Amino acid sequence: MSDAVPSTSPTAHHHHYDLRTRYRARQVRESLAKRFTKLLCSAVLSLLFAAAFVLFILWLALRPHRPRFHVSSFSASPLPSSSSSSSSSPSPSSPPTSFSAQVSVRNPNRNIGFFFGPFSGSVYYRDDPVASDPSMAPGFYQPPKNTTAIAGRFVGSGGAAAETAAAGMAIDLETAGTVRFRMEMRSTVRFRVSAWMAWETHRHALHVSCDVEVGPDGLILPQYKERRCSIYFF
Repeated sequence: MSDAVPSTSPTAHHHHYDLRTRYRARQVRESLAKRFTKLLCSAVLSLLFAAAFVLFILWLALRPHRPRFHVSSFSASPLPSSSSSSSSSPSPSSPPTSFSAQVSVRNPNRNIGFFFGPFSGSVYYRDDPVASDPSMAPGFYQPPKNTTAIAGRFVGSGGAAAETAAAGMAIDLETAGTVRFRMEMRSTVRFRVSAWMAWETHRHALHVSCDVEVGPDGLILPQYKERRCSIYFF
């Protein structure tokens, strides 16, 4: 009696073939999805690289610089007396009643203009305000490669604080022969790119701080003339 050889039924063979076909189809779909993802990532990276390169070229061409402020002139009058020999005067160390200043504003850019808002200013002695000018200069537009002069007249604040400051100024004049002040200006600034396109930024608060020193005559010392001021954006 011979053993019977098992045979594969046509139904089982067809089922096995169908599984292999579906597995290969799934592999093909996954391969296509991976290729599409790689192509998409490559395209996005290429666009980002191209945009970064264009921005870098624009930055090299424009070379943005901040505005530059320099004190051209400054005076305080009258300065308090360095001696108190006058017994008839009840307050020999009177504070200055007025200050005047002229500041040059320089735009060093070739393709960027500045829109400045109105300027207000204050004068400080040892961090104490001694004079102010709430309307130092009106707003203006400054084109590229331009220098504009603005002037201010600061009125003394008066009061007990001013009398205390005057006493300190008198001591400075007696010991060093000079008095140091700090002039501050406040405004707003907006940048305008004028090369190939007209593009403007939003407004930034602008704060300018200038250290000045005057002699016994109340005039700015030569070494402080045309000294560059510090600027801050907010």
